[in-house]
Amino acid sequence: MIPEYEIKVKSLQKALEILNCFAVKSSWGVTELSEYLGLNKSNVHNILTTFTAMEYLKQDPETGKYQLGMALYTLSHALGDELIIGNIAMPYMQELSDFSGERVYLGIPYKDEVIYISSTYPQESFYLMRTIAGERAKLYCTGIGKAMLAYLPEQLEFCLKEGLTAFTDYTITDPEKLREELALTRQRGYAVDNMEHEFGIKCVAMPIFNKQRKVEAAISVSGPSLRFEEARIEELAQALAKKVRKIEARL
Repeated sequence: MIPEYEIKVKSLQKALEILNCFAVKSSWGVTELSEYLGLNKSNVHNILTTFTAMEYLKQDPETGKYQLGMALYTLSHALGDELIIGNIAMPYMQELSDFSGERVYLGIPYKDEVIYISSTYPQESFYLMRTIAGERAKLYCTGIGKAMLAYLPEQLEFCLKEGLTAFTDYTITDPEKLREELALTRQRGYAVDNMEHEFGIKCVAMPIFNKQRKVEAAISVSGPSLRFEEARIEELAQALAKKVRKIEARL
């Protein structure tokens, strides 16, 4: 079973909430953070000072504002070793983007969510590029999520326990219908997001297995629903399968 945890150190929770703010904006002042989080200004200052002393943050000598420090850079490299699949998958993702003319995403499972770790865009659409690394979405209503969830029974039960919230009129919120959808995903080898997370957007996704035949991640091709008719979905699924086999061979 997926373990459940409770927050026991409230002061640590506050400190990490402050650190998480730097994913929203790269530079913060003490007063800004205090007002944004509704925390006491002196407590915010003490936490920022401690993070700075440990090099998780650095302070601009001119503005007095704080930014992320080198200690986090070191940690990110340690995480990168665990997520080496991102480096392996990237060239194949770019090939898929250029072939399909669509966005391609790579994500990993965490509890009832998919965490996106990288994305690629068609060469002619680089102006549309945006950073998606670190963004999250629910497993049960995304192509990548369902592609993985079909092979993750513990995560499925966790999702059902947490509840299936509707994001669009197409979101599957009935547990039995979701089980049927995941059975169909296993049968055909790929998942389809039929505007279940974002209206007007469809995607085709396929799981990536490691050498132990456990789900490591999933990859998807995503775009406007009008371009994703049945024949197109099948074509993209075949293209996905070829790239996934190449990625798995290198894991």
